[in-house]
Amino acid sequence: MIRSVLRGLATAALAVLPLTVSTPAHAVETLPLSEAIVRLPVAVESRDGYDRDAFKHWNAGANPSDGCNTRAEVLIAEAVEPPTVGPRCRLTGGRWWSYYDQVWVSSASGLDIDHMGPLAEAWDSGASAWSAQRREAYANDLGAATSLVAVTARSNRSKSDQDPAQWLPPAAEVHCRYVAEWVGTKLRWTLSADEAEVAALREVADGCPEQTVTYEPAP
Repeated sequence: MIRSVLRGLATAALAVLPLTVSTPAHAVETLPLSEAIVRLPVAVESRDGYDRDAFKHWNAGANPSDGCNTRAEVLIAEAVEPPTVGPRCRLTGGRWWSYYDQVWVSSASGLDIDHMGPLAEAWDSGASAWSAQRREAYANDLGAATSLVAVTARSNRSKSDQDPAQWLPPAAEVHCRYVAEWVGTKLRWTLSADEAEVAALREVADGCPEQTVTYEPAP
């Protein structure tokens, strides 16, 4: 009799267990590039009221106590050959690969940290309605490896605030990767795309049948 009761209690506990186990609030998702593009909300963009200073950067980074700001933390994370980190996070040595233009860089001063989705483009695509705190989080996004990219100053300044309808990396062989990271960033932050942008993304995606997009919604 007692065993029957215990078995009944155990069965009841197992029955309710799935209801009490929480699922991740921000699950990582991977899907084909063409499907990811379909998920982008399409909207007319507006730059009214844009001010770069509305996106505070660089801030103290992921670890405010280490003296390294977001820029330095990206450089350390993306270095192929790690630099020496000195007092006040002064970086010496190191080696980086600028994937936009396929160039090796051996000095941190020769690199820019590119926002995959330029700040002005983010403003146009929905960030104008965000709080100052969320814009700061976007501008210093260390939560996704593709949000901030160490590249040559020349390639970053060539890109400026342009979307893929206006600019793609000079190295054609990385277009699939670049567009996937662009789309992933927009999905991560729930940003829209205009019609010309979507058309350009689809054109690139047609030549990238195996390319996937991996993203996790921003907190």
